[in-house]
Amino acid sequence: MEETTAERSACLTPGEREELLRIARNAAIACVSEGIMPQATPTPTPAHPKLAAPGAGFVTLRSGGHLRGCIGYTEAHAPLYRVVQECAVAAATEDPRFPRVTKEEVADLRIEISVLTPLSPILPEDVTVGVHGLQIRKGANRGLLLPQVAVEHGWDRQMFLSQVCRKAGLPPDAWKEDAELYSFTAEVFGE
Repeated sequence: MEETTAERSACLTPGEREELLRIARNAAIACVSEGIMPQATPTPTPAHPKLAAPGAGFVTLRSGGHLRGCIGYTEAHAPLYRVVQECAVAAATEDPRFPRVTKEEVADLRIEISVLTPLSPILPEDVTVGVHGLQIRKGANRGLLLPQVAVEHGWDRQMFLSQVCRKAGLPPDAWKEDAELYSFTAEVFGE
């Protein structure tokens, strides 16, 4: 049974979402403005216990409506609040598509967090635009697109599949061959 948008949005409470957004912003500001990395300072336990459970997610940074960085993890390797800290810092400083965020622009960043469900194999015909995010794997090539990307660009299923292939450095029709295709859903919220 597919998870509905209402079910996904019920995963985190408004307070939990606010705390994650605050954690992400504080981590990005501390790193960009002061050179302080989150792992270098003791982090207090989050006020909401659910955020201390292992989680996977992405942090997307935008400035002036333009993408400024997006980094994340598809597997839960640490508590969710730590994943958000790491991803906020990495999105601001390590996304190879963009220069590092500067001290001057950090205050204008808008933060979006995507909390992911585990990856599961999916057939191309079962992909639902706006519900599924996709990861494709073929040999050493990997590519991932969050569910909101297809909606933002107005892509249909075939274009979404082609674009995740391109993201992986594969031909746009690689999804028709022996590539591995995985889906996930995401609870997406932002400032």
